[in-house]
Amino acid sequence: MNPSNLISKEEFLKRRERFMRKIGDGNVAVVVSGEEIIRNGDVHYPFRQNSSFHYLTGFPEPSSVAVFAPGTEKPYSLFVRPHDPVMETWVGPRIGLRKTISQFGADRSFDIAHLLDELPKLLSRADTIWYSIGTSAKIDQIVENQISERRDGLQRGGAALEAVRDPQELIDELRLIKSRGEITALQRAIDITAAGLAHIRDYIEPGRTEYEVQGTLEAEYRKLGSPRDGFPSIVAAGHNSCTLHYIDNRARIKNGDLLLLDTGAEWDFYSADVSRTYPANGKFTPVQKDVYEIVWSAQQTAIEAVRPGASFYDPHNAAVRILIEGLKDLKVLKGNRKSIESSFAYRPYYMHGTSHWLGLDVHDAGKYRNADQTPVALKPGMVLTVEPGLYFPRTVPGIPSELRGIGIRIEDDILVTRTKYRNLSAAIPSKSKEISD
Repeated sequence: MNPSNLISKEEFLKRRERFMRKIGDGNVAVVVSGEEIIRNGDVHYPFRQNSSFHYLTGFPEPSSVAVFAPGTEKPYSLFVRPHDPVMETWVGPRIGLRKTISQFGADRSFDIAHLLDELPKLLSRADTIWYSIGTSAKIDQIVENQISERRDGLQRGGAALEAVRDPQELIDELRLIKSRGEITALQRAIDITAAGLAHIRDYIEPGRTEYEVQGTLEAEYRKLGSPRDGFPSIVAAGHNSCTLHYIDNRARIKNGDLLLLDTGAEWDFYSADVSRTYPANGKFTPVQKDVYEIVWSAQQTAIEAVRPGASFYDPHNAAVRILIEGLKDLKVLKGNRKSIESSFAYRPYYMHGTSHWLGLDVHDAGKYRNADQTPVALKPGMVLTVEPGLYFPRTVPGIPSELRGIGIRIEDDILVTRTKYRNLSAAIPSKSKEISD
């Protein structure tokens, strides 16, 4: 069993080595897995590993703890569930302690039941403990005990605990730059998403329900090997498209509706995130097409702003300028573009950012601003979405009647390359003539 389909054991090892260099010799980091969560009664939600724990370990099971102690003889320990024939009869096999070492690269493995006994020993000589307080009540208590014991021990010549620090920022920094294997996994997730969207193009028609489209789309993902979706699919018809994170997906699609889909398959833990907006009957009305062309032009301009050294916010700023001019053409806004931009008068119709990081999480780890509040500069290996939109909710006064209920978003997944960018989802049609009769 490999810890991952596309990420090799060697890459996981390199990740841990980079992480431990950031921690520094003499310090210890504790990273906790995800836990199974009760949905209702005795029914659990399907388990999906915590992304940062997966990033460092590749270990897929819940109730696990990774401990990193750089500079020691055996710097990487995993606490995991042991084999349990009774439980395995009910819910399937566990990896167990031996395979944790042989297949997942741990230097040592412990029964998770021994965490309270063994973890204090591993922490006892740390100068700094890297741990996200609040992750686990048990580990919180162990860390608190370490603080107390070290403080009390100072009078007897013991070493002080210098600090307890959150390791998540270190992990986020590592996750921000994607490796070749990660890009391959993302591309596979995107390709499956592309196939799913192509599959439902002829299926979309007035009279169907949003959930029928969602079910057909996600069934295609499963058919193509995606074990789960990166996030709940948005399938929003008509005025529902003006709700940004609409996931009810229960309405019936009407003739003349636009259908906004925001969806992404997952592959090897990496998520696609693609949005397309289709006319339900196959043909845009003139006003729908006008709005669509504005959004498409804004998106293309924003994508062209992606390059190494550019600010993370450059694509957003480029999109906003085009959207403002479009809103003026639609007679929704009046006045000077710069004044509209500075006053955020466009916000009722475009209320979200243009981009976010993409990777193990659909809104992936990583800062958007540096400590001095300057925007993060784009670097090769970063992956971000570019997703401008325009929305005309019925609740916003003053919108021309022919625009009310129109919501359009177009989203692609963009890799920053050494010279400029690569649109990983470019194969999914987005030009108006490609999606309208």
